[in-house]
Amino acid sequence: MPKETTKATRRKAAKDDAKAPKAKAKKDKNAPKRALSAYMFFSQDWRERVKAENPDASFGEIGKLLGAKWKELDDSEKKPYIEQAARDKARAEQEKADYDGKKVDSPGSGDGDDDDDD
Repeated sequence: MPKETTKATRRKAAKDDAKAPKAKAKKDKNAPKRALSAYMFFSQDWRERVKAENPDASFGEIGKLLGAKWKELDDSEKKPYIEQAARDKARAEQEKADYDGKKVDSPGSGDGDDDDDD
C-alpha cells in the first residue's frame, strides 16, 4: 500500500521546487578596490616581524598573534595606521564616485529618450 503524503512532505516538496539556482553576477574587474582598515595596515606592516619571531607558526596562529599585538597597542601607537586608513577610505570613496559616474555616463545606460531632437 502506498505511503500517504502529509502536509510536511508536501511543504518540503514545494520548497524544493521553489529553489532555483541563481547565477552569480560577474564582478567588474575595473571596479575600485575597497578601503583597508587600520588593523589591515597594521597587519601588513607587522606580519613579517611576527613571522620572523615565530617561524613555525601557522597562518592562523600568526593572525592570532597579530590580533593580540593590535589589542596591546595604545591609541598613540595606533594613530599612524588610523590615519592611513582614513586616507585610504577617502581614496576609495573618490574612486567609487568616479567609477559610478563613468557607469552612468556610459553609452547604452540611458533611459531611451533621445535629447538630440529639437
